[in-house]
Amino acid sequence: MSYLSNPSSIVQIGMIVCDIEKSTKAYADFFGVDVPQIVMTDTVDKTKMTFNGKRALGRTKQAFFQVGQLTIELLEPDQEASAWRQHLSENGEGFHHIAFLVEDMENEINRLEEKRLDVVQRGLTSSGGQYAYVDTRDSLRLWVELLEPGKRTERKGEGL
Repeated sequence: MSYLSNPSSIVQIGMIVCDIEKSTKAYADFFGVDVPQIVMTDTVDKTKMTFNGKRALGRTKQAFFQVGQLTIELLEPDQEASAWRQHLSENGEGFHHIAFLVEDMENEINRLEEKRLDVVQRGLTSSGGQYAYVDTRDSLRLWVELLEPGKRTERKGEGL
């Protein structure tokens, strides 16, 4: 039985970078496309982000490249605690996560917790959806990100 209800729903890979301006230029040159817009994630009052179970202030600059069916996300974290900052501090630049599109975040989290995998970071996206990073580094050597599109604006039990 798969850990996820739909493991074929890979939609994104994430790369942690130290200098997003330099990295977006390098990726754009490689793919022969325009440099995408760089955006900063929202503040914790909007994202309701938690890291290791506690409210977290971490933010990241992001840029996205659409390559066929897959999105490559570049992430430059700020200095605050987050899964992004942890990865950069421990491993430096490089591959961070594989993201899967999910229809029911709570169901997917429950499935993974039954397999003793921990959700380390969660938050709301600027498009009204939500995300969660699951720590699969021991077994897969990467984070797994769950992405639920914008049908929800709250997470259960959080009183947002």
